[in-house]
Amino acid sequence: MPDDLRPAVADGRTRWFSLVLVFAVVLLGLVGCAESTDAARPGVLTVGVREPAGLLPADLRDQAGRMLVGALWTPLVDYDAATGTVTPRAADSISSADQVSWEVKLRTTRFHDGTPVTAKSYVDTWRTVADQRWAGSGVLTEVLRAVEISAPDERTLRIVLDRPFGQVPAVLASPALLPLPASVLASRDWAGFAASPIGNGPFRMAGPWRPGSGGRLVRVDDAAGKAREIELEVGDSAAQYDRVKSGSLDLATEVPGGRHDAMHHEFAERHAMWPLPEVGYLAFPLSDTRFEDSTVRHAFAMAVDRAALAAGPLADQVDPARAILPPGIAPGERSGPCRPCTHDAAAAKSLLGQVSFAGPVSVYFGAGQEEWGRSLVDQVRTALGVEVTARQRGDEANEPGDGPFLLTRSLNTPSPHELLAALAQSVGYIDEGFAQQLAAADSAGLSAESAQLYRIAENQLLRELPVAPLWSGHGHAVWAARVHDVTAKPLQGIDLASISV
Repeated sequence: MPDDLRPAVADGRTRWFSLVLVFAVVLLGLVGCAESTDAARPGVLTVGVREPAGLLPADLRDQAGRMLVGALWTPLVDYDAATGTVTPRAADSISSADQVSWEVKLRTTRFHDGTPVTAKSYVDTWRTVADQRWAGSGVLTEVLRAVEISAPDERTLRIVLDRPFGQVPAVLASPALLPLPASVLASRDWAGFAASPIGNGPFRMAGPWRPGSGGRLVRVDDAAGKAREIELEVGDSAAQYDRVKSGSLDLATEVPGGRHDAMHHEFAERHAMWPLPEVGYLAFPLSDTRFEDSTVRHAFAMAVDRAALAAGPLADQVDPARAILPPGIAPGERSGPCRPCTHDAAAAKSLLGQVSFAGPVSVYFGAGQEEWGRSLVDQVRTALGVEVTARQRGDEANEPGDGPFLLTRSLNTPSPHELLAALAQSVGYIDEGFAQQLAAADSAGLSAESAQLYRIAENQLLRELPVAPLWSGHGHAVWAARVHDVTAKPLQGIDLASISV
């Protein structure tokens, strides 16, 4: 080839290569835009969730289930434990002259199948919940302790209790008390209903829930600026976090420990943390005479490094306890510190040295507690210089009687009564003073006085320490820049109905 032609050929090849490169870049851009468009359709919110354990309101066992039920149903009331504020929702009013007999007036609402929600809907549902002994049945049998539940008319619900209990408006916020339609109460096809739940809330299911895949929610009534459809995608929480970061998912409702630190700077203005209704304790069986002296119990409590457990085996999904009552249900702030919540290995060993105590000691763990339970045992052994062994509980139904045991509880109501009474019962703690304090708080109504009285009952437990507080759970979420108005509640988690897109 003549030399004078070579530059022209080279220039042609260069221009051809440049055009191919530009075309490839444009094509990639178009593909990227198509992906972003799919994830950002107007009015449609894409949400990453964990597979819920179930969608029966009275049998919820995880935060994914609580969040979805919160979108599909409207509770009788919302309740803010920190302020004691009751906001009527499906209820129009709640009243009582003596805190024993209560009357709930209902608003006019309908289930998603078009049938009316009546007082009888609640009466029949609550009887079924108690009969089925679902996870939330204790709300009726142990917290409310109603001797009569009736429907004098379609819009009036009457509840008669076995003692004065001013916490009724707070308890009525429980998802365990949400109504079920007559169709499922008649068929009793609970599995089928959990796959295609019918509620009375702001969203309805657009089709059956698909295990391992997800489902779609459609808003019942228009709300300007809010999501009209929600596409729920089941998957790994780390992958969902990364998808929000890349722009192919709007909202991730859990953040794993491996992304916890990054969340604070990668989503500095677009993340939320909120208290969950989940708590953990170290419980002492008072039938074991070695733990009769509260000094021993305080020594074991102060030997635990809660911050290390939270950052280690509990993977930043909890906060170290600062009280018996966790933030999600606590009536305001404590007036003083929680001494047995403090890690002080030297003080713990000194306390144990003040009494006659002999090992070895077994600390029992149950399902889902082994990893952090063994870490806790290592801490106690090192701090106290006592032979302590972690052992798996052989019978989950009965509490061990020959050593401390790990106790975790998921709360069904925002009332302090539920937790304080259950903790005392779990270890056989019987004290007339505590019983009187709890009864006084129960009968004081939703007021500053009742908040103070529950704190007094809590202080009694912190002095005697039949259970040592360890941690309380918290939830996380991160979201895309186009998402706004993300809020969360302890018993519900993320409020999907409030989100703007």
